[in-house]
Amino acid sequence: MGARETNYDIVIIGGGIIGSSIAYWLAANSNFDGSIAVIEKDLTYQNSSTARSNSCIRQQFSTPENILISGFGIEFIKNVGAYLSVDGEAPELTFVEDGYLFLANKGNEPALKKTLEILDAHNVSDVIWQSVAQLQERYPWMNTDGLVGATLGVHNEGWFDPFSLLQGFKRKARSLGVTYIEDEVVGLTKDSGRITEVITKNSGAISCGGVVNAAGPYARFIADMAGLDIPVSPRKRSVFVFDCREDVPMEPLVIGTDGMYVRKEGKFFICGQQPDEDKDPECLDLDVEHEFFEERLWPALAKLVPAFEAIKPINAWAGHYAMNLADQNALLGTPAGMDNFYLACGFSGHGLQQSPAIGRAVSELIIYGEYRTLDLSRFAAARLTTCDYIRELYVV
Repeated sequence: MGARETNYDIVIIGGGIIGSSIAYWLAANSNFDGSIAVIEKDLTYQNSSTARSNSCIRQQFSTPENILISGFGIEFIKNVGAYLSVDGEAPELTFVEDGYLFLANKGNEPALKKTLEILDAHNVSDVIWQSVAQLQERYPWMNTDGLVGATLGVHNEGWFDPFSLLQGFKRKARSLGVTYIEDEVVGLTKDSGRITEVITKNSGAISCGGVVNAAGPYARFIADMAGLDIPVSPRKRSVFVFDCREDVPMEPLVIGTDGMYVRKEGKFFICGQQPDEDKDPECLDLDVEHEFFEERLWPALAKLVPAFEAIKPINAWAGHYAMNLADQNALLGTPAGMDNFYLACGFSGHGLQQSPAIGRAVSELIIYGEYRTLDLSRFAAARLTTCDYIRELYVV
């Protein structure tokens, strides 16, 4: 085997779902003939946000761009073989299209109904309002006390195998000539507003024509190396698996009025919730917050589903959201004063489901200097300077 190249047209820092999607879309575009390297510090991905995700996709967002991103993501997942097949073999994503159910009380009812209007304006007709009577008829296992209704995605929402999608992107990218390097980025060389080298722990300096920061929870630390301050912070999210003594035929993923979620996972259930802001510090460890389940989730679960009074914890794991503390939406493109350092980070827990559209969008910025499919210009990193934030209300 010959020596590894030390010069690439594009170096992508982070080989998870976002970085691998960008690599695929770049390499698959006939208008790009440059060399691509993806630097990932752990190619087993055992601690990655992708592998530790609860792997869902939904249309129910308050931001129009996120709705359009999900629309393409759903089309991509349903037709993944048309994109990621290698030697006739397509990833098996096992998409479970059972929907999302956002519960409403008097406090959040106006926001949910406004979201229905936004969805309708973007030709999404398969999210519908459910009255309390309809909820009681459709879901007799649910306690509807305090509810005024819910929004239900009857199609094009659900969950799938995240690791299979990641491996599908990676396998296809490598088949198209992308190089994956298992190493850790420890520095960037900057000259006149451009990144000229990526410094790695074991492979030394790698020269580059452009760099993409797709480092997920570590994106801020990579940005620091470029002299850039971005409000992207790693926040831990614990996911809990439990068994229930009674049979609860729960189909959709249910989002409570306080943001708790629960859904069926085989014969078990999984659940979780974003902690209160004052109990959600920046964090890079993966220690499960078991007391959060006992003190916060279990009582809420039992109130929502009386059968959940008798449940048995089975398993738990923790992963990280890369939270954009400014407005919970993606940061894309080149910041002011830097013309070859691209951000693709700050997805606030939505990176997995947004990866097909984001990979395509960032590849277009690199190749054409503009978006050619979905216009995601409102997500430009420049809004950090102008404070023209776009707040996403539905962060689960």
